[in-house]
Formats: sequence, structure tokens, C-alpha cells
Amino acid sequence: MFTDVSDTTNGPLAGTPDGPSSAPTAPGGPLLVAGSIATDHLMGFSGRFADSLVVEQLDKISLSFLVDDLEIRRGGVAANMCFGLGRLGVTGVLVGAAGEDFADYRSWLERHGVDCSAVHISDSQHTARFVCTTDPTGAQIASFYTGAMSEARNIELGPIVDRLGTPSYVLVGADDPEGMRRHTEECRQRGLAFIADPSQQLAFGDGALIRDLVDGAALLFSNEYESHMICQKTGWEPDEVLARVGVQVTTLGAQGVRIRRTGQDDVVVAAAAEVSPVEPTGVGDAFRAGFLAATSWGLGLERAAQVGCVLAAYVVETIGTQEYSFTAAAFLGRVELSYGADAAAEVAPHLP
Repeated sequence: MFTDVSDTTNGPLAGTPDGPSSAPTAPGGPLLVAGSIATDHLMGFSGRFADSLVVEQLDKISLSFLVDDLEIRRGGVAANMCFGLGRLGVTGVLVGAAGEDFADYRSWLERHGVDCSAVHISDSQHTARFVCTTDPTGAQIASFYTGAMSEARNIELGPIVDRLGTPSYVLVGADDPEGMRRHTEECRQRGLAFIADPSQQLAFGDGALIRDLVDGAALLFSNEYESHMICQKTGWEPDEVLARVGVQVTTLGAQGVRIRRTGQDDVVVAAAAEVSPVEPTGVGDAFRAGFLAATSWGLGLERAAQVGCVLAAYVVETIGTQEYSFTAAAFLGRVELSYGADAAAEVAPHLP
């Protein structure tokens, strides 16, 4: 089911090139996850939007739709990842900006093992929000309010590090672009190992921003399409991208995951077995959470990817990015089903 690469290294980054991106600054330190915090307000309209549009009057459009349902889902890439880490018994430190309306969301995250002490609370803006109405044809009318997310650029990592200790990693996920740039630069200045995960901001960022976010990262996360976009935007060839990071982890959808390191064979892991997909939103965030949890346990690259794939399976089978749950026995059962008894035996001691 996967290419079996013998991994006798002491943890997933051993054997990477020497230099600041080759290993965590302090293995076992806190894991800081910087990125967006948001809520999604999803509504359904039983009619068709098209029936309410008068083409000749679109320049004077004024419409209101009576919707049939409302779902409020918790989201944001950093919050999703921290939630996944918490489900696996690992405390992620959420680094992001939210509004005063964050209180209920904070309570939810803290109940699920997330450290929210580093969240910046805006005194003037609400938490970022996606509002979307969908009709039965799949047509959508949506708006995204960035709100407090724009204040992520005001967050300094130094005081967080002083309070919690040197982190094993600082993951810099999709967020306010200037905030992402500031976090990455501060990691370089302070000698902190950072993970580049630009994801949704790749479409909007220019080449200079993407180069700043990627160069020198201990790990680079992306899906396959994003990996090509990174090359296109930076002007770097694939091998040049790899030479600038410690480890490149590329998710391949139903085909699993490919992990590359300079001068070493690729590690290729298949997706989890017997998955019944329902909705894909948040799957990549869950994979990253599983991968990083296994990294914090000291497991190798192959096992880390396997744990990530199994956690991602729970999300794709559930509507909502933080609505899944499982027992340790059930999780281990899926690891064994997908990757064998040896994989399950290595993971078992670390689950809560």
C-alpha cells in the first residue's frame, strides 16, 4: 500500500541537511500553530437564485432570501490543526487574532486540549467570518469578512516563547499575509525552527512573499497543486524548492502523501483504507495535525504520514472541520487496517 522506506532515524528530521532548518530547535518544546481563526455561517435556500435575477437590472440589484437552515461551524486553519492535535493528546498553542466574540469558540477549543493563551483579541473587530448561502443547484452567494485576522501582524512571537519556552516548531499557516511574513522573519531572527504552510494564501501572494515564507523552513506542507504553484510563483524548480527546506510533505488526495528530502529516497504513503468521503473541508488541516502529533511523539516520517492520513479520514467522513471524535481503540484499529500491526503498535503508547 505504500513504498516501504526503512526509517531508522531518530525522529522525522534526522538526516536532513545541516543548518537552521534541519531539526527542531528544542525537541519536545511547545508547538506554536499560527494561522487563521474563523467561523463559517452556512445557510440553505430552497429556491433558485437565478429565478430572482433580472438581467436588465443587475446594476440595481437588491435581494433578500428567506433561508431554511443555518449551520455555524468552527474553522480557521490554525484552530482546525490545534483541535486535531488535541484529539491526539498533544497541546497546540494557537497563535492568531480573534474578536471579543471568540469567547464561546475559545471555550470549545480549550475543552478539547488547545492552549488559547496566545490568541490576540481585537478591541474593534469581530472574528473572521465566512457567510454563504447555497441553493439546490449548488449556486452560492458568499462573503468573507477578514475582521480581526488583519491584526495577526501585531502578534510578536518573542513574549510567547519567553513564557512557554523554545518551541519545537512554529507552524506558519494561512493568515494575514503580513502576519505570516512577520512570524517567518521572527523565526529566522530568533533561530526558531518553522514550518511553512502557505496553502490558501498562495493564490493571492506574489513571488516575493512566497519566497520569504518558504526559504529556510524545516518542513514545507502543501498539496500537489500548491506545490506547482509554489514553483510558478517563486520561479524555483522543484529541486531548488527542496534544497531550501528540510523536508517537503506533499499531500496527493486519494493517492496519499509524498515526502521528499535532498539526497534520500522519497517516502510514499497511501491514503487510509476504507474511507467513506462526505465533505473534504479541513482534511489538509487534520493531516497536518496528525503528522505533527506523531512528530512530537518521536516517530519517523512514514509513521507521521500514516497518523496524518488516518486523522484526515475522520474529517472527510464528517461535515464540519471540528465535529469528529474517536476512541483510542478505534483510531488504532484504522491504523492497523490501513498500515499493519507494526504501525499500530508504534502509535499505541502515545494515544491518550
